[in-house]
Amino acid sequence: MKKRILTGDTPTGKLHLGHYVGTLENRVKLQDEYETFIVLADLHALTTLSETPEKIKEYTRQVAIDNLSVGLDPKKVTIFVESEVPEIYELAAIFSMYVSHSRALRNPTIKDEIKMKGLGDRFSLGFINYPIYQVADILCVKGDLVPVGIDQEAHLEQAREVARVLNKISGKNIFPEPK
Repeated sequence: MKKRILTGDTPTGKLHLGHYVGTLENRVKLQDEYETFIVLADLHALTTLSETPEKIKEYTRQVAIDNLSVGLDPKKVTIFVESEVPEIYELAAIFSMYVSHSRALRNPTIKDEIKMKGLGDRFSLGFINYPIYQVADILCVKGDLVPVGIDQEAHLEQAREVARVLNKISGKNIFPEPK
């Protein structure tokens, strides 16, 4: 049985050469070795863009096309749009019960973005909750491996924390701890 990998993109515009060298090329290589899932995180785009939902929908379509155009095989890879999987909403709601407000605000990526954007205390609940959606993305596909950049490592650690808590509460190994 192949291990599962989850990777993805936040559709904030067209992908470019940097994306190819940084992630897309590796996805093409990994599609034969892993059961591969690619999330198009349009809900996350709502927290980072001042664009309209229509523009995000357009970017989402373009990013899907970009992924396929580099050689990802739709027979080997599952590409899904985050907002079109209602179970992600459900899991995010459940997972949010196990992450405190202070823990969410300690996330270094959240802290850095608040500072970088000069938000002070003027940010939405969706903004501080988007790491929980990333946890839901990861755990809903039971991803074993989640290749992330250093800026996303805190989200991956949060996924491991939530998996541990829920596995302990249930007395079962429901969710693998992603690496």
